[in-house]
Order: sequence, then structure tokens, then C-alpha cells
Amino acid sequence: MIATVGRVVSTSESKRIAAGYGFWIFLLSDIIMFACFFAGYAVLVHATNGGPDAPQLFDLDRVAVETACLLGSSFTCGLAFVASGKRRAALFYMAMAATLVLGASFLALEGAEFSSMVARNAGPTHSAFLSAFFALVGCHGIHVSIGLLWLMTMMAQVYAKGFRDDILRRILCFNLFWHALDIIWVALFTVVYLIGVTP
Repeated sequence: MIATVGRVVSTSESKRIAAGYGFWIFLLSDIIMFACFFAGYAVLVHATNGGPDAPQLFDLDRVAVETACLLGSSFTCGLAFVASGKRRAALFYMAMAATLVLGASFLALEGAEFSSMVARNAGPTHSAFLSAFFALVGCHGIHVSIGLLWLMTMMAQVYAKGFRDDILRRILCFNLFWHALDIIWVALFTVVYLIGVTP
């Protein structure tokens, strides 16, 4: 009996480790893609075609609120992961719902920023700088949107199937994905916004 239980636990843990490592490989490929976008932005940041540049376009106060929302969602996402490990369903749902609200708030603020720039004739077709900006920031926003869809899927799966081992592995992968997006945003906030508005 003990040997059987030990064997089951070992198998479950090995699957969890394999899933984690496998997902890290995917994340590294995603980070390489973002590195290419960062490189393109760095090359084109001054190619404004006589149009507005970063200091004229970026509102650091709004971006600071975006950053606070995304970093706050990282905390609540981690809390949901801890709750799933302890099989505490109520705490898991509350933390995931908070992550959903904060992530959606981030996307709403980013969408408002994009709309404001387009309304000021600073859309992605105006200059190479703006094309690179919209590509980089927009790609991150698409990833956040995918993450929110994944988040709702995980909540539905836990509701339907409970904290099974395969569900817990998916929650682990979701957490890795969401925290990677937060790390990329910190780099994006620093390189694009903070350095961008510096004279």
C-alpha cells in the first residue's frame, strides 16, 4: 500500500516537473520573439518621419496605473496558485477573479492609450517608430488577452473537475505564463516608456 502510494506520488510529481520544464522551453521561445521586437523598436525609435516622438505621446501617469494593475495581478495569480495547491476553492476563485479584473483593467487602459494615439494621428502607419511601438506593446497586449481567456478556462475546469493532478499542472503552466508576461512588461515599461520620455 505504502509502496503503491509512493509510486503514484512519484509519477504525479514527475509529470508536474516535466510539464514545468516543457512549458519553460515554450516561454523561452516566446521571450526570444519579444527580444526581436525589442531590438526592432530600439533601431526604429528615432524614425518618427517628422511626426510625434515618445515624449510627446506617452502619458507616464496612465502607464504607471497600467503597471500597478499588472503587477497586482501577479500577486493575486500567485495567491491563486498557492490556494490550488492547498485545495482551497474559495480562495482560488477569489484570487483568480481579482487577477481577471486587474488584467482586464490593464487591457482597458492600454486600449484607451492606443485609441488616444490613433485619434491624434499617431497610428501604427504614421512612422516606423510607431509601427515598432504598436507591434511591441500590442503583442504583449495580445498575450495578456490570451492569458485572461486561459484564466477563465482554468476557473471553469476547477469548477467542473476539481483540483485533479492534470488541472494543477495546467494551473502551474498558467502561472508561469502570467508571471513571464509581468517580467516582459517591466522590461517594456523601462525601455519604451521610462527611457522614451527621458530627454
